[in-house]
Amino acid sequence: MNRLRTTTFDYLDRMSGKYGLFEHAKGTVRREEHGYCVDDNARLLVVASRESGNEVADRLGRLALSFVTEAQDTQGNVRNRMNSDGRWTDKATTEDSWGRSIWALGVAATQNSDSDIRKAAQSGFDRGVAQRSRWSRSMAFAALGAAEVVTEYPEHAAARALLTDTLDAVGEIQPGTWTWPEARLRYANGALAEAVIAAGAALASKHDLQRGLEMLAWLLETETPEGHLSVTGTKGRGPEDRGPQFDQQPIEVAAIADACWRAYAITGDDIWAGGVSAAANWFTGSNDVGLQMYDADSGGGFDGLQPKQVNLNQGAESTLALVTTMQRASSFVFAP
Repeated sequence: MNRLRTTTFDYLDRMSGKYGLFEHAKGTVRREEHGYCVDDNARLLVVASRESGNEVADRLGRLALSFVTEAQDTQGNVRNRMNSDGRWTDKATTEDSWGRSIWALGVAATQNSDSDIRKAAQSGFDRGVAQRSRWSRSMAFAALGAAEVVTEYPEHAAARALLTDTLDAVGEIQPGTWTWPEARLRYANGALAEAVIAAGAALASKHDLQRGLEMLAWLLETETPEGHLSVTGTKGRGPEDRGPQFDQQPIEVAAIADACWRAYAITGDDIWAGGVSAAANWFTGSNDVGLQMYDADSGGGFDGLQPKQVNLNQGAESTLALVTTMQRASSFVFAP
């Protein structure tokens, strides 16, 4: 696993340009014409900040931090897309790119080994954390960074306030067998459960911690019907939907790995270690099609699991999903 992770960071290095990490690839060739986005560079900052002593990861972390902080306006709203010439092509908002930037800045401010990166990331976090989004996923992503800051700095009032507002934005579990606050599963479902778990733990709210654990337990059971992970497809999943769904995206698997890792860190319950294992095994072929979801030669992650094959393109999002899952799995002796 460590060798593969080294190879994967090398691949991410090849996918990067002057300004940041390029978004798309055709096979293993980066598609510069599609430019860069904050979503992927924020994810890159997260995984790079978890590494220690990896020269490539350190360099990529600095590149990602520069991209993410430049994307902020003076009020902490965030632009998402930059073209290959380094020009921003959209307006600053509080959509998912804002949430992911707060996540990344919170992680970098508390976990990165470089004190200069921690300082700059904390400044960016403090600028952006005052904003709010009307989208629950955006709030959930931001809460993951805020929880790291509150854990490190318990009296950080702005971060605590964001966690409280996120718990309200996600909402309570509805009565019945559909143990989820929404009528349908959509995307990054594991991150929604993780945000509630993280906020509950950071704020010492037993009710919210238990709510998040119940959400995650139900999600894990729903998405492992045949003993292997079978994540919600791109069209979402409702109470009446049955059977495997496609396309399955690696980012969904990574969200499960992150959420289960956090639940295990808080509770020590082996069920969550099993969830991390299922996520890692999904990449190695324990999935609905029985195919490996990464290229061992390049280190890139394949872009999607289809009914009979994989999408062989190796873009930034799927490769970063592979990295974060490997990072979480490396905490356990079962890691492949």
